[in-house]
Amino acid sequence: MDTRKIALRLEALGNETRLEVYRLLVRAGDEGLAVGAIQTKTKVARSTLSHHIHKLITVGLVKQERRGTTLICRAQFDVMNQTMGFLMEECCADARKPKSGAA
Repeated sequence: MDTRKIALRLEALGNETRLEVYRLLVRAGDEGLAVGAIQTKTKVARSTLSHHIHKLITVGLVKQERRGTTLICRAQFDVMNQTMGFLMEECCADARKPKSGAA
């Protein structure tokens, strides 16, 4: 896994507004949410929200699709799982192992 990509994703999620948006999209599941619904839930100005969503799209955490005049945003669960997997894959790899026969 590319450490730089993971760092960019985590940096994007390090912003409180983007983290809130991303959590809303994760909660919405595969259906995603319209940008207007995200704006209503977050109460973030539309232009500011657009900036934050664009950042999440740039790092691959979110995809956006146009449905008529509505923009639908969806969390990319495979990318989320790769990112979290990167953090967990070597969990405790260097931890001391108990000696066999120790009580």
